[in-house]
Amino acid sequence: MSKRLPNMSGEWIDRSKPVKFHFEGREYTGYEGDTISSALWAAGEQALGRSFKYHRPRGILSMANHDINLMVTDGTDTNIRADVVAVKAGMKLYAVNTKGGVQNDKVRFLELLAPFLPVGFYYKAFHSPRKLFPFWERIIRNIAGLGVVNFHFPRTTKRKTNAHCDLLVIGAGVSGLSAALEAASAGLEVIVVDENKQAGGSLTYDYGGHNGDSSSAENKLNTLRDGLLSQVMNAENITLHTGAYAAGYYTDHLVPIVGVDGITKIRARAVIVASGVFEQPPVFRNNDLPGVMLGSAAQRLMHRYATKPFHNGVVVTANDYGYRVALDLLNAGVTIAALVDMRQAKVDKRLQALVAQKGVAIYNGHCVYEVIPTAGKFGVAGAVICPYDSEQAVAKSSESINIACDGIVMCAGWAPAAALLYQAGTGMRFDAAVQQFVPQRLPTGVFAAGKVNGVFGLEQRIDDGKRAATEAIRHLGLQAAVIEVAAHEGSSPSHAYPVVPHADGRNFIDFDEDLQLKDFINAAQEGFDNIELMKRFTTVGMGPSQGKHSNMNAIRILARIRNLPVEKVGSTTARPFFHPTPFAHLGGRGFHPHRLTALHGWHENAGAVFVDAGAWKRPAYYAQGGVSKEFAVAAECDAVRNQAGIIDSSTLGKIEVCGPDAAEFLERFYTGSFASQKIGETRYALMLDESAVVVDDGIAARLGDELFYVTASTANAAAVYREMQRWQQRWQLNIGLVNVTGAYGAMNVAGPAALEMAQQLTTLDLSSLAFGAITEAEFAGVPARILRVGFVAELAYEVHVPAAYTQHVWDSLLQAGASHGLRPFGTDAQRLLRLEMGHPISGHDTDGLTNPYEIGAEWAMKMTKPFFVGQRSLQIIAKRPVKKRLVPFVLDAAYQGQMPLDCNLVIEKNETEKGEIAGRVTSIAYSKNVGKVIGLAYVSPAKIAPGSEFYVRTDNGSLVKATVVSTPFIGKH
Repeated sequence: MSKRLPNMSGEWIDRSKPVKFHFEGREYTGYEGDTISSALWAAGEQALGRSFKYHRPRGILSMANHDINLMVTDGTDTNIRADVVAVKAGMKLYAVNTKGGVQNDKVRFLELLAPFLPVGFYYKAFHSPRKLFPFWERIIRNIAGLGVVNFHFPRTTKRKTNAHCDLLVIGAGVSGLSAALEAASAGLEVIVVDENKQAGGSLTYDYGGHNGDSSSAENKLNTLRDGLLSQVMNAENITLHTGAYAAGYYTDHLVPIVGVDGITKIRARAVIVASGVFEQPPVFRNNDLPGVMLGSAAQRLMHRYATKPFHNGVVVTANDYGYRVALDLLNAGVTIAALVDMRQAKVDKRLQALVAQKGVAIYNGHCVYEVIPTAGKFGVAGAVICPYDSEQAVAKSSESINIACDGIVMCAGWAPAAALLYQAGTGMRFDAAVQQFVPQRLPTGVFAAGKVNGVFGLEQRIDDGKRAATEAIRHLGLQAAVIEVAAHEGSSPSHAYPVVPHADGRNFIDFDEDLQLKDFINAAQEGFDNIELMKRFTTVGMGPSQGKHSNMNAIRILARIRNLPVEKVGSTTARPFFHPTPFAHLGGRGFHPHRLTALHGWHENAGAVFVDAGAWKRPAYYAQGGVSKEFAVAAECDAVRNQAGIIDSSTLGKIEVCGPDAAEFLERFYTGSFASQKIGETRYALMLDESAVVVDDGIAARLGDELFYVTASTANAAAVYREMQRWQQRWQLNIGLVNVTGAYGAMNVAGPAALEMAQQLTTLDLSSLAFGAITEAEFAGVPARILRVGFVAELAYEVHVPAAYTQHVWDSLLQAGASHGLRPFGTDAQRLLRLEMGHPISGHDTDGLTNPYEIGAEWAMKMTKPFFVGQRSLQIIAKRPVKKRLVPFVLDAAYQGQMPLDCNLVIEKNETEKGEIAGRVTSIAYSKNVGKVIGLAYVSPAKIAPGSEFYVRTDNGSLVKATVVSTPFIGKH
């Protein structure tokens, strides 16, 4: 039977967008905006999971991501929290922790073994006889745990970003929003974060009884919420993050904010914690059955997801909040069979009268003694209530009353969401007036507001947010008024001891770990009567929920066992991360950071398909609608060959070597000669390691007597700079090294029209620049370093400008080249173009063993120099015969077989011989401009002369004949 309500004001679902999905093999329909839990509950399903230890059926408890009753898997991901994860079309979901599904769990018999599995049994049992321990261990490990690890889970990477602000406000309820607005009015930069997908906190669901009846209260509170949010959105100095949670507090106000896309590490000058409270369940027999839920869960179901919690229910409360929940239920058309108030006195007479006027029977000084389950314990059939002595915590079961119902709402009180305050070093005290731990001594720069601060009245929470903000403003050295907040008055929002003993147990404290009242009594009898020891022995608060719904009750129980006040027992501290966080967020990009050029946004808008190049994201090519990648790359190459192309080269490593010994440093570091280099010249710079292996190459441009501008390959920029620093530590020359890779943007304009196009943007006569020359001049109105290069075309200019001007110069070049057919090209086209020019790429056409003789780079080595890195090893290598050489080759123009690929083996033989492996292909591609397949490959020294032939073994095993040629390929072959 559907439990979907008519349209609700402010509901989070979009009824115009139905969503079909599967759960446990059956198809269901929800709406966009539904969570998995709300969609299933609306469809009439109640038993949505099984408990960890006894495999009891479970349903909705908190509807707020604070429990593990409802965890599912989609076959790829595991332990998906159904309470908060949005349902998506096509999902195929199954409950975790079952053997055969929720309805027919094959290990549900474990509940029958409960008397033999007391708390702490795993510390004592199965150790003797010793030889049987492996047998029991396998059984226990097979049964224990939540979900199944997917070892084939796709590797996902989440970004880690950084943000700074004057004030971080954690919680976007009424206190947090009020605090943010107050701080923003003083000119502070404010960031607000909230774990819900919409801001507003309890203003999005808690309406009942605020203004006489639920309907008028809803209008009033919606108006208040919308007004606050409107002001926040219009404030230029407030940034609001929803659907993200503050996962921990670290030194100096560092707070990681975890969202769907990754982690933002926020460093704030001050922090306001307005994180609210967790609702706590009362304890009675069968309080875990599907259909028994917290009052706030019922309200969230109704107001956010337009779903009835049940049709005919009982409200058990130990505070005034339960009456508000009852009014909300009644307003949604739910029948209330009884309101059971565990208190005898101190009841809000106005709320009580409002509920009574609607014909609800109210039982003061009573408790729910036990819940009567339906068949299979898949739901609620009724409730047994009886008088309750709050002082002695004794239920008079002899005077019990049976009430038929199909659901029970629980409202016993709250526990502060104070994990971040504890982590910050806050000293807490127990406030008997609200039966809650509240801050007593806050660290410098940390403030608390709202319910987490023990303030529960709506107006008082608004004032408390403003008070915390003014204290933060004064802490930051600005003037602000002093705001006083009235102390709590009236009955406590939390019951001192909402625990009902039952001789037959099944009265659960911790729903994660299936811990009952008797487990705590047994633990204390065993000697574990300290809160930290009890936590570890019973595992209370050690499940995925981290005690959000159980720790406060555990503390109260231990206090009663030891006959101590709650404040003497104390509380535990939740360590970071406070909430379960995916490994993809924690690992993220930690070992593979990404850097973006100043033009990254432009590339995205132009349809770039990105590729990783070292730490950088570079456009591989620019996608065109309706055409293949190969066609797009070919079009980019044609533009460079026939008109003009432009590529973002900002990722090149760029290092300034300055000082009296700058030339001497380069003489030692690279193989070439730089002492005689003239200002305005560039020279090829080949870098080796001590064993004479080729590490990198680039150019060294001389800009002054004591200033060189050196480039390195994108992937090796950091390594080259690091090596420069290492050698400088040994040589101690009079130089300075400055890594300006990120400080300069660069772009390469290449093609027949490059000169005419670029000349429009500078008064410098570009035609006077010889190949390999560099000069500093104004370009597009900004200072630039201009180089005449020839890596991808015979006519090309590279323009280097301060990074802040990169977009301006790029746009200027595009405008100047519009009439010349200028188009951007990516790294795929660049690699083909440079191959047509015959240029090898270090790290692609070389590997970790390649020496300069093997790539024919003898011309780049000045062996007559006194010293350069790798020289001694080269002298030794020179005495040995070269075993392989890198050569350019082509395939026959008529070849139609399987395309050889990079790393295919080179086979040297006559057509009748078996042949031997002589090398490998390093680069290969079909060139439309050449009309053939061209490439580079290592062959034996006997095959390096133009016209020599060798064979390439393709992936299918066939041999393809290749012919050695000379370079460049363009215009020759």
